[in-house]
Amino acid sequence: MGAPPILPNAGSRLITPASTMLGRVLRLTAMGAAVLSFALLDIPLCPVAAVAHQPCPGCGLTRATLALVRGRVAEAMGFQPLAPLVCPLVIGFLGYEALAYVRSGRVRVLHGAAARRLMAVGLVLWGLLVAVWVARFCGAFGGPVAV
Repeated sequence: MGAPPILPNAGSRLITPASTMLGRVLRLTAMGAAVLSFALLDIPLCPVAAVAHQPCPGCGLTRATLALVRGRVAEAMGFQPLAPLVCPLVIGFLGYEALAYVRSGRVRVLHGAAARRLMAVGLVLWGLLVAVWVARFCGAFGGPVAV
């Protein structure tokens, strides 16, 4: 039993369904393009920055990632000193998960030792981000990043 057409009686599907590899690639591409367009247009992706006009522990990571992609390490460090550590780990994890989704059609859920290791890494990174965030409010690393 296949997926119902997008529009009733349309005769053909307007969007490739997620049940195909091409459909999953198109979904991920659309989501990535939306996030990238927000980042390139300097639209705040952070709800804390948008609502409170104050930086959160992760503020600056999007701009730092874009600076790293352009090879501007010093600029990235100005936005977020942990960017050279955090960005490759997060991009690698998201890329791995995206590839798994494209291949299988399911979002993987880690269990057991793998889940515990990922949670430990995530908590350490979050702790480091919070420590740098507090240090910036105390004047370290050039002070809080502009939002």
